[in-house]
Amino acid sequence: MEYIAAELFTDAGNGAVVRLPPRKFPGVLIQGDSLSIIRADVAEIMRACDQGDIDEAREAAAILLVGLDGLLARYTAALKDHGITRPY
Repeated sequence: MEYIAAELFTDAGNGAVVRLPPRKFPGVLIQGDSLSIIRADVAEIMRACDQGDIDEAREAAAILLVGLDGLLARYTAALKDHGITRPY
């Protein structure tokens, strides 16, 4: 394990926007339990698609998209607040 100094652009909760050295742009920290939930959501979409249940797949995808949109909005706002241009 290595200890390093990182720049924290938001609060330290889930979805924290953090820049690690020597990276030019910050990233978003996703806790392991949240990563597992995202993975389960994608697996649910795949299962629904495999079963031909497009309505269920669309609903699960919409829920996942809302969560990802929230993370992206948090990231975008943090960069704007600190005068950093988006990398995309």
